[in-house]
Amino acid sequence: MSDDDNGTPGTPAGSAGPRPEPLRFFGTTWVNHDNGYTARRISVAAGSLAAAAVSCFVLRFAYQGLQIAGSGAFVELLVVVMFAVCSALAFRHAWDGFGKRPDPDRQASLRGLLAVGFIGSLLAYFFRSLVEAPGEKLHRQEYEQAREQYERRATRRSGNPSRKRRRS
Repeated sequence: MSDDDNGTPGTPAGSAGPRPEPLRFFGTTWVNHDNGYTARRISVAAGSLAAAAVSCFVLRFAYQGLQIAGSGAFVELLVVVMFAVCSALAFRHAWDGFGKRPDPDRQASLRGLLAVGFIGSLLAYFFRSLVEAPGEKLHRQEYEQAREQYERRATRRSGNPSRKRRRS
C-alpha cells in the first residue's frame, strides 16, 4: 500500500493527494486534531501510566519471589540493575522512534532488550502523549512532504500535452 520510503500511503486514482498514515489509538485524527483527539491523548497518557504502574507492581512481586527463594543479594542486585538498564535503553529507543523511522534490522536485534525494558517504553509513550500523539511529529513531517511533492507534480502536469506548442 505504500509507494514512498516514508510510509505515506499511495494516492488512489481520482483522489486529492496523499492520505495521512493512521497512528495507533488515534487513526487520522492527528491531522486536524478533531474527532476526540484531545480525549484520546488523555486516555492514552492515563492508560500508559497505569500500565507502567501495574508492571512495576508485578515486577515487585517477582523481586519478592527472589527474596523468598533466597537466591542471594548478588542475584537480586543483578535483576534490579538489568531491569533498570533495559528500561532506560527502551525509553531512549522508544523516544527516538517518535522522531525518526527505526531501522528494521536494529529493531529486530533489540527485540529482547526492549521486551525486558517494557516499562521504559510505556513511560516514553506516556511522556510523549502529554505533548502530542506519539509519532505525530514524524508523521506530520512525512505527510507535509508528500503533500508538497504532490502539489509540485500536479502543477507541473497541468494542461493537455498534445496541445503544447512546439518551439521552433
